[in-house]
Amino acid sequence: MKVLLVEPKRSKKFHTTYPPLGLLKLASYHRQKGDKVRLVEGFVEEDLTPDLIYVTSLFTYAWEPVHDVIHFYTERFPRATTIVGGIYATLCPDHLKDAFGDRIQIHKGLIEEVEDILPDYSLVPEWKASIVFSSRGCVRKCKFCSVDVLEPEFKAKKSIRHLIHPGHRKVIFWDNNFLASPYWRDILDEIEDLALDVDFNQGLDARLLTEEVAHRLRRLKLKVVRLAYDIPEIKEPLKRAVDLLKESGFRGRDIIVYSLYNFTDSPDDFLSRVRDLLDWGVVAYPMRYEPLEPRPKNSYVAPSWTPEYLEMIADARRVLGRGGAFPPYEGLRRKIIDAPNFEEAFRLRPPKKRK
Repeated sequence: MKVLLVEPKRSKKFHTTYPPLGLLKLASYHRQKGDKVRLVEGFVEEDLTPDLIYVTSLFTYAWEPVHDVIHFYTERFPRATTIVGGIYATLCPDHLKDAFGDRIQIHKGLIEEVEDILPDYSLVPEWKASIVFSSRGCVRKCKFCSVDVLEPEFKAKKSIRHLIHPGHRKVIFWDNNFLASPYWRDILDEIEDLALDVDFNQGLDARLLTEEVAHRLRRLKLKVVRLAYDIPEIKEPLKRAVDLLKESGFRGRDIIVYSLYNFTDSPDDFLSRVRDLLDWGVVAYPMRYEPLEPRPKNSYVAPSWTPEYLEMIADARRVLGRGGAFPPYEGLRRKIIDAPNFEEAFRLRPPKKRK
């Protein structure tokens, strides 16, 4: 068969810095079967005659570019079978079905046949890191998270060596809860043996971060450790995790903590968590909550929030922060920790007038 793998055109509405992992796995799968495979981004006008088309999707707010490529390729190749998968397709199949009916097939969740296949990185030669799920699912059931729908069963691999491309010197873990795996020690043994740079991109569960974990992490080629502070109830285990990481040799500025806001929290609750993080000398990384249903990005305003307050955080991240985060720089720490309220903590000072 001739197989066409389609990633929607990258833009402000469909932004990612990573290659389409699912499509790369499908490429390997079909090439093993002897099929001809081609990966494209957006709209390709060249003469193509695919028998099978796969379209990937990202977050639910990025549904419009997905619809655009589906319209283009199903009209151009009506006889081809078109399968749409990914996050949006899994979370919002009815929204997709209402738009296209029987013109497409919708695949929800993972494609088990490709889960243990090395992605075909030859299709993205500029990409230099192996992306790996050493586990799927999560043992937590956070109400703001879509993992329970996308990957409802927690499964862990004992080895990921076969998922590392021989030419790559870095591995990026996309596990939702790496430390929940009973095989985390085995995986770290492999990473050390391969001498790879490591990035736990989705963050580690502070509640599972022990003294042993901290020391094992310190032995890795690991530039930053990512944690999360989404609810006040996690404060004590998070503080303990931060202390353990620092005691093992990590600098506070190398500990990045995601901080959810615009969900069931209030501005004061968010401010309190950011103050904690800056007081502990680590980096606070605000993460704005987005609902799972299709809607424009950053259009949702939670009951306890206002558009003005949300804009204040966005402005502060851009002007006061670094890379969207609040590092524990002394001036920034004092501004936020000593502020009498939310408005003063995140209000920007007017620029000084030149004489």
